[in-house]
Amino acid sequence: MAYVLALDQGTTSSRAILFDESGAIAAVAQHEFEQFYPQAGWVEHDPTEILSSQMTCAMEALAKAGARPRDVGALGITNQRETVIVWERDTGKPIHPAIVWQDRRTAAQCSLLEQSGVAETVSSKTGLVLDPYFSATKVQWILDHVEGARARAQRGELAFGTVDSWLIWHLTSGHCHVTDVTNASRTLLFNIAKGEWDAEMVRMFDIPESILPEVKWSSERVGEVTTTLGLGGIPIAGIAGDQQAALFGQLCWSAGEAKNTYGTGCFLLQNIGTEFVRSKHRLITTIAASARKRLEYALEGSIFIGGAVVQWLRDNLKLIGASAEVEALAGSVPDAGGVVFVPAFVGLGAPHWDAHAAGMLIGLRRDTKPGHIARAALEAIAYQVADVLEAVHNETDAPLNALRVDGGAAVNDLLMQFQADILGVPVVRPRVTETTALGAAYLAGLATGFWASTGDLRSKREGDTRFEPKMDAGRRVRLRESWKRAVERAKSWTA
Repeated sequence: MAYVLALDQGTTSSRAILFDESGAIAAVAQHEFEQFYPQAGWVEHDPTEILSSQMTCAMEALAKAGARPRDVGALGITNQRETVIVWERDTGKPIHPAIVWQDRRTAAQCSLLEQSGVAETVSSKTGLVLDPYFSATKVQWILDHVEGARARAQRGELAFGTVDSWLIWHLTSGHCHVTDVTNASRTLLFNIAKGEWDAEMVRMFDIPESILPEVKWSSERVGEVTTTLGLGGIPIAGIAGDQQAALFGQLCWSAGEAKNTYGTGCFLLQNIGTEFVRSKHRLITTIAASARKRLEYALEGSIFIGGAVVQWLRDNLKLIGASAEVEALAGSVPDAGGVVFVPAFVGLGAPHWDAHAAGMLIGLRRDTKPGHIARAALEAIAYQVADVLEAVHNETDAPLNALRVDGGAAVNDLLMQFQADILGVPVVRPRVTETTALGAAYLAGLATGFWASTGDLRSKREGDTRFEPKMDAGRRVRLRESWKRAVERAKSWTA
């Protein structure tokens, strides 16, 4: 077997990547899919388009490498987390569009639950906070708003899953209704201390147990792709939510190691080992992907708008024609010219957790140019990461010596240099920045013997790029203070 295939199903695009035995990329295929915004604060996807785009990518990647299914030793899946799909068991058809993790339609419901005094119970069992970001209130909304859905769910006619479950259901022609521990830990329904669906949480959110998938380890054979999809016989052996997959792909397998992924959102995770520890600084505790079939944990800070702010510049303001053009536009000016951009388009995530915050662009002057806005947008990504890393530092006695980075926006040198500058610590970018897909491939390859051990994987890593901080401490402090003032305005803004 020459390759491991990773399906990387993201928020704005589906990708398939073939990795060879050295961990190098042999072929990539990617397709964007449509985003739907039915109302303010609502974000939806077409589950059928997710599936079709992902399968198209898989076949294209194989074709580019001149490979056939028998050349692929394992398949790993990584996915946008928290996004909810409910479908009919007999037909496999969704009963409602996928409700995306960014969606805020259940913010009022979460506020009511918090006011009822259950937040402590929720956190003590799930490691999470009551926020519409997570899956449970989305599932509840679908069951309550699609005619007949709740009754059908109670009769066992419906299935619920995050995107990994949806893909695996169809890859196996409905034989496998599964998820893994990392995705389950994002639902508000899973007890991460015990490693099982929690009966109290299921009752709290009024979710019929019959719709829940079976929970598997992240590195474990769960089934084979059926022959009808052109990938017949490939074992599905790795599953992980995108950020846990990236943590694994960055080789952050020991307590204290951390990474940040720059995707549609930004997600900073620090491995904290095998003990469930709750954050004191508004981070969340989540299950980390492991190849050792045991519960391991990570602290996470989730930023809702990361690379999506670049798409906003492209699609809404039309400042650029393609996302890759943002670095040149931002580099056309020496700094942001006093412009500060808080991209709270769907509220603020960690460490603020303000579902009602509004986006804000301030500091505009007569001489403000598109380059200043583009630069402020990139800097906003870095500032948000700095806020989360500050919270992480407050959780540990051993601050990071460097931040490992990956994801699409990590290829932007201007952003990475500013990130190092505003943090005051080096930023380290691996040779293969697609560590989300790489992590899924590692998990699948280890489960099938494609790679012999984690030590085998460590020996293959080389070629990192290191960005050293260049900004003086005084300027760093002043910029951070300006950013924090802008964030407070965004949190207090009312139309």
